[in-house]
Amino acid sequence: MKDLFSLEGKIALVTGGSAGIGAMIAEGFVSFGAKVYIIARREEVLKKKQEELVKIGPCDYIAADVGSVAGIKELAKAYGEREQSLDILVNNAGISDGGREIEDITEETWDAVMDLNIKTIFFMIQVFLPFLRVGASPETPRNVINIASIDGCGKLNSVYNYAYGVSKAGVIQLDRHLGDRLAWEGIQINTISPGDFPTDLNTTARDHTDEMKKVIPAKRIGEKDNIAGAAIFLASRAGNFNVGSNIVVDGGESVRGIQRAFYAKIWPDFVRLDR
Repeated sequence: MKDLFSLEGKIALVTGGSAGIGAMIAEGFVSFGAKVYIIARREEVLKKKQEELVKIGPCDYIAADVGSVAGIKELAKAYGEREQSLDILVNNAGISDGGREIEDITEETWDAVMDLNIKTIFFMIQVFLPFLRVGASPETPRNVINIASIDGCGKLNSVYNYAYGVSKAGVIQLDRHLGDRLAWEGIQINTISPGDFPTDLNTTARDHTDEMKKVIPAKRIGEKDNIAGAAIFLASRAGNFNVGSNIVVDGGESVRGIQRAFYAKIWPDFVRLDR
């Protein structure tokens, strides 16, 4: 039991691993013994994060744009020059449409969100299957962890980030489909749906932390250990009976459904449908 959460000897790849939730998960993996590859587009940011994480344990980076299938295949080629197998794949890279009004959403904005948030996940799994299948079995499973959001769990975000919420709901459903298909050969697919964490993408949590503490049941926003802990659970022997599951990590925010009242308070000019 003492090694239940160990990731010793495992190799992990984390997209969007240079900042935010991806960096939190990458640090957790390195701390628990995994060799981690962090992936992002900007090499200078990757290098800085890699220099931080390598002080804890083995960490490397590959600069890549996973926003297209061609970019994903280039990433797989570069990875294949270094490793022959993959134990843990974390699909974290994503963007938001920023809570725009219906009239302001363009086809390009919609497609960009859908492509990176959901299409990329499917093709990352497809392209990296050969690496995940090496040594995989129901007794020794490989793990894919997809990062969704509480915005995709049936809770409406009052910012009305339409494409983002729809894409994250799609991630959760895709997780069920792929989880059912791949578990029999020892590849387990699961999802984590974070609530509010202080990241560059989630500027509300970053800039309104004190206000959010008053309305989230846990009385705080998410911390690094919370999201890393959920990922470590799913990637380790502790979570090897989870298939197609969605773990919500939000301090009770989605249970209470606070966001409509909260945004009305911090954003007086916000246009609400129930006005």
